[in-house]
Amino acid sequence: MKEMITGHTRLAGLIGKPTHHSISPLMHTTAFAECGIDAVYLSFDIEADEVKSALQAIRTLSFIGANVTMPYKAAVLPYLDDLSPAARLIGAVNTIVAEDGRLTGHNTDGTGFMRSLADIGIDPIGRQISLLGAGGAATAIIAQAALDGVKKIDVYNRKDRFFAESSEKLQRIAAETDCQIRLLELEAEADLLPESLANSCLLVNATGVGMAPLTNVSALPDFELLQGNLAVYDVIYDPRETKLLQEARKRGLKTANGLGMLLYQGAAAFELWTGQKMPITKIRPLIEAQ
Repeated sequence: MKEMITGHTRLAGLIGKPTHHSISPLMHTTAFAECGIDAVYLSFDIEADEVKSALQAIRTLSFIGANVTMPYKAAVLPYLDDLSPAARLIGAVNTIVAEDGRLTGHNTDGTGFMRSLADIGIDPIGRQISLLGAGGAATAIIAQAALDGVKKIDVYNRKDRFFAESSEKLQRIAAETDCQIRLLELEAEADLLPESLANSCLLVNATGVGMAPLTNVSALPDFELLQGNLAVYDVIYDPRETKLLQEARKRGLKTANGLGMLLYQGAAAFELWTGQKMPITKIRPLIEAQ
């Protein structure tokens, strides 16, 4: 960790609410120190009416960059100078790069997810995957997977008040990539799940179902669908092994939780800010210990 603040120390940080539970300050400040970069990373709780002024502060105070968490990943968009292709498709930003007074929004959540698949030996490029959920995390995963070359994505979600909006967004992602994407109702079209999973190399739970304290539930209605060479990924990392992952492991399937996505989205942001690779071997144990 950094031991000395100097007159040259630069700042990076996290804006959102709440932010003080985040492990990003530990992750990035440690990475800065390991790479010999004179910088620290802090978290900032802000209110909705402070988003504009917070982004102006990033410019004024010459931040290296910043991360954005809920509920402001979309709220920052009007105050940015440019967006990466992924951020534009997703309609949300989790990373801001500050350079020469200009702010560029990126979304590294999907990048982090795709990179983490290598840890369990899964390469979905040119293949089909299935997702449970169509919220922010799911959209980031879908957009990056489509951009990277995943052939087909079946998305199952409850018929909630955001269903039509999600459908429009996924149709736009499909239109701008070569990926076939369809949004299906989890309850009304559950009979299509067996075919989707039989044709998929990967099932992703991108919902909050199974998160502590409600750990004995799953968004997947039938665990008997976990068969063959299907790998199972749960973006949840508290608990480390959800009910879905437990059932998949019992059946001998490859599994992963959301810690890898968390680690690699941070690594992608770090590289955007500094041009250097995050020292993953140093940072991974810190994350796993939290």
